[in-house]
Amino acid sequence: MDAFYASVEQRDRPELRGKPVAVGGSRARGVVAAASYEARRFGIHSAMASVTARRKCPDLIFVAPRFDVYRAISRQIREIFAEYTPLIEPLSLDEAYLDVTENLKDIPFATRIAQEIRARIREETHLTASAGVSYNKFLAKMASDQRKPDGLFVITPEMGPAFVEALPVGKFHGIGPATAAKMNRLGIFTGSDLKAQTLAFLQERFGKAGTYYHSIARGIDQRPVRPDRIRKSVGAENTFEKDLTQFEEMRVELQPILDKVWRHCEQAGTRGRTITLKVKFADFEQITRSRSLSDLVESRSVLEMISLELLSALLPMRKGVRLLGVTLSSLNTDEEPAVRQLPLAL
Repeated sequence: MDAFYASVEQRDRPELRGKPVAVGGSRARGVVAAASYEARRFGIHSAMASVTARRKCPDLIFVAPRFDVYRAISRQIREIFAEYTPLIEPLSLDEAYLDVTENLKDIPFATRIAQEIRARIREETHLTASAGVSYNKFLAKMASDQRKPDGLFVITPEMGPAFVEALPVGKFHGIGPATAAKMNRLGIFTGSDLKAQTLAFLQERFGKAGTYYHSIARGIDQRPVRPDRIRKSVGAENTFEKDLTQFEEMRVELQPILDKVWRHCEQAGTRGRTITLKVKFADFEQITRSRSLSDLVESRSVLEMISLELLSALLPMRKGVRLLGVTLSSLNTDEEPAVRQLPLAL
């Protein structure tokens, strides 16, 4: 979906159309959850501090998020997908992979399916979606960003290798700013530069991720589209209006975070063994502390006890705390079998 949260707000509030809109909190400690394309022209993007966004665009309009509305629209879009294929791998409320190799409508071309789905989304939600069509997940993701907003781009098997070679590594899905900067220091600026590196070189400098980088530089991605993708962790965090300095106020602020994590565990029937505490300080330094148990965490009280023990071990703190988060991982979920993919005309 194109600027999903912001586009929903502009759809529902005509006075916002054509104006720079940010979904998120406008307070000093707020963060932009989504930015309209009008706002993006000022360099505003998701996860940007609200105070920075306001500095870049004094006329920016902040709108409080309505996640219940976004979830409902996401379900509506998912229902459209399901008319074409059961092989749907959601990445978030506004993005998903679809394997349409053996689709429910017996349409022989993936591009035609993408065109139909985009038209259905526009007709039924009055929102626009962009699509990428290709022969693997990495290239489909790259293609989906090429013609935004409201676009469609196809990368055929003949185009794939050349497309990747010309792409800056900072544009690769799965390569973040820090990794891109590290690659640049090693003289790797494009897919072509990345392709020139040996597997051993990339593994030595990037660990397990080096194998992935070696493959995608060649346009290779064997990952199947996985419906019911396994969730590896459950977490929640909060940024505070003012920095916290005392243990008691941190303990109080942790309670709604723990409530949110445990509520998801109860609703999903999920339990985990590893508890991780995340602390971000006033100067944006971030640390994590974890503890793994031999048995599953079966109650909120245990989750709270371990989280507070991890927190108290950090005392006394030399600077104020602006964010706390708790994550439960090593979940009691089993891996799903891989789905076999077949060749498909693009």
